[in-house]
Amino acid sequence: MTRLLAVVLNGSLELEYHRDRELPPVQRQYLVRMDRQMDTGITLGGVAIAAPNQLQRAQFVANNLVHALRANNEAVAAASCAYLAHRIPELHQIKATENNAQWHVDLVFDKAYMPEQTIKFVKPDTLEPKH
Repeated sequence: MTRLLAVVLNGSLELEYHRDRELPPVQRQYLVRMDRQMDTGITLGGVAIAAPNQLQRAQFVANNLVHALRANNEAVAAASCAYLAHRIPELHQIKATENNAQWHVDLVFDKAYMPEQTIKFVKPDTLEPKH
């Protein structure tokens, strides 16, 4: 299980959640309330889902997390991130990208977050010869 959950918007790290920290009882109760609310059904991608499974719940919460970050709603972002980190321990990243005013949110289970590095290419004729 990864100890860090990273939230990346358009390639920029926006939020890190460290699973090592114990959730206070009031926050654990809030996650239970979130589950109970989703027990009544969710709408995901315009489709009503009466009994969402764990992955559908995770996608729904991740979408809400991205919306909360874009709206600077720190409380909802924190609760959503805590939910994902504690309910889906194998989740490494939430990656969201914007394209034509539409957001696409991916749940990444197979790759821990690594900061992107820029690689600068040079023309071969500008390289110094080896001696």
